[in-house]
Amino acid sequence: MLNIPFQPIDWSKIPKTEHKGDTGIAYWQTKQFEGLRVRLVQYSKGYIADHWCEKGHIVHCLEGEFVSELENDVNFVLKEGMTYIVSDALSSHRSVTKGGVKLLIIDGDFLKC
Repeated sequence: MLNIPFQPIDWSKIPKTEHKGDTGIAYWQTKQFEGLRVRLVQYSKGYIADHWCEKGHIVHCLEGEFVSELENDVNFVLKEGMTYIVSDALSSHRSVTKGGVKLLIIDGDFLKC
């Protein structure tokens, strides 16, 4: 992995991309580095992800609340100020929110098993 020099990220200058869920929409603002992706993600009210994800993440809830559903029927409610961490291929998970949520999501090569 490359060294990343100190740099602030002004999220107001990072364009949003739209990703439709089964219901609702996710808006991503992404800063990509070699082997590392940092995203500010907002899920609209009523958002349900359109897939089960097996990628590893560090997910920190900045605003709102969401449920991280695991494919084995275990669910975790994450509220503002809470974080979850999982490595690649260790769970199938998806996000669901009734009221909308804002997340900071970090993933990359360091989470590979």
